[in-house]
Amino acid sequence: MDFEIKAVSRHVPMSAQKVRLVVDQVRGMSADAALDQLSFMPQYAAKPVYKAVRSAIANAEENLGIARDDLYIAEIYADEGPTRRWRRFGARGRFKPLLKRSSHITVILAEYGNQD
Repeated sequence: MDFEIKAVSRHVPMSAQKVRLVVDQVRGMSADAALDQLSFMPQYAAKPVYKAVRSAIANAEENLGIARDDLYIAEIYADEGPTRRWRRFGARGRFKPLLKRSSHITVILAEYGNQD
C-alpha cells in the first residue's frame, strides 16, 4: 500500500492519558462500529476521538474513493502535546503551578483486503 489514510487532531485540550482510555476501546474495530461506540461513550475525550475518526473516513471517501464499509482502524494513538504552565497563588506567599495539558490524536485507517 503506497498511501496512508490518516487524520491528525492536534492540540486537543485534555491530557493524553485521558484520551488513551477512549482510544484503546476502539483500536482494531471497523470504522462504522467505532463511530457508533464513540457516540455513546460518556467520556469527555470521546468527542474529539469521534471527530478524528470521522475525518479519516471522510479523507478515505473523498480522496481515494474507498467505501466506509471496507475500512477499519489499523492504528490509533494519542501523543502528548504542549503543556501550558499556569500559576495559582497559595497561602503565605506560596506558588501553586497548574499544568494545562494537551494531546495529539492520530488515526490511521486501512482497507480490509490490504493488510501489509
